[in-house]
Amino acid sequence: MPATPTRDRIAHPDTSALDLAAIMRAAGDPVRLEIVRMLGDGGEHLCGELSQALAIPTSTGSYHLKLLREAGITRTRAVGTQRLISLRTDDLESRFPGLVGVLTSS
Repeated sequence: MPATPTRDRIAHPDTSALDLAAIMRAAGDPVRLEIVRMLGDGGEHLCGELSQALAIPTSTGSYHLKLLREAGITRTRAVGTQRLISLRTDDLESRFPGLVGVLTSS
């Protein structure tokens, strides 16, 4: 099996390493909380699509998505040059039952 290029390997924290304080710090920003709410539909969204919906520059959206991924809130999947973002609902619910509902409610 060919080696996966480094840029296609996206690091995500293990479910057991998810930290509630880190999650709450990341989700505490209004822009990031809105991203989490948008991802609450259960689908995968393109990074640019989220930035466009929030009317923020793509670079700013990428920064916020990186913080959400590093906190363990989102999963990023590489498809060619595109990045698909989704909420780690199952992982978050197994570690902190009810948290996703709190974060995604309006």
